[in-house]
Amino acid sequence: MHAHLVRTALLLLAICSYILVHPQATPRAEGATPEEKGLQIARDTRERARGFDNFTAEQSMVLRNKHGQESRRQLRVKVLETDGGGNKSLFVFDRPRDVRGTALLVHTHKKKNDDQWLYLPALKRVKRISSSNQSGSFMGSEFAYEDMGTQEVEKFRYRYLRDEPCAKLTCTVVERYPTNKRSGYTRQIVWQDKGELRVWKVQYYDRKNAHLKTLTLAKYKLYLDKYWQAREMNMVNHLTGKSTVLSWNNYKFRTKLKASEFTRTGLKRVR
Repeated sequence: MHAHLVRTALLLLAICSYILVHPQATPRAEGATPEEKGLQIARDTRERARGFDNFTAEQSMVLRNKHGQESRRQLRVKVLETDGGGNKSLFVFDRPRDVRGTALLVHTHKKKNDDQWLYLPALKRVKRISSSNQSGSFMGSEFAYEDMGTQEVEKFRYRYLRDEPCAKLTCTVVERYPTNKRSGYTRQIVWQDKGELRVWKVQYYDRKNAHLKTLTLAKYKLYLDKYWQAREMNMVNHLTGKSTVLSWNNYKFRTKLKASEFTRTGLKRVR
């Protein structure tokens, strides 16, 4: 009898230890509210994405007007993970010639508004993007400046809506509301698969609560046996008929990026 009690105690200790080391293994409370469930999904997604350190990638941008006419741009992207949360991102345009050298630097923050700076080579000056202007179009695309940084958990309130099939997967559907009063959106609806927590679709609603845009993501690829990255993002503006497709290639993780590259001074040295 004594041996049985000892084995039981050891088993309980092992379970408690596992939960402490793997907090995502903690079962969700029964009867969680839609708000609690939506927040937990967002937190789980953040945990899944942590630890990549940094990456570089190449990006092609195709802008289409409502008549189907296209213009193309080529960019380089660098992303640096930070310890305190809120990644630093750098977007540098290489082509066409009229935008070559233009660069956007984003310092994402957990709660306060992101810091964003745009380098304009023709003027040889750095322009700060004020928080009131971050709902504006990024370089004429259907992506707003506020779409370009990391979508930090603390910048939204959440509400779980439902589970539903998405292609061959099952997705959670979560509504999130920006806490920034200057955001261009009243709410966003996000579809993520339940297995890998990949985002497949986001609907954006403007300040009048009209369905403004839809982002669809595709061609996911797994890197470092942990990090899923979409290689195609298609943003459609339902009010104007315009769209922007971002195609990502040549991802490289844990490269020799330096923190100095993600500063205003570093922005002026971009080539």
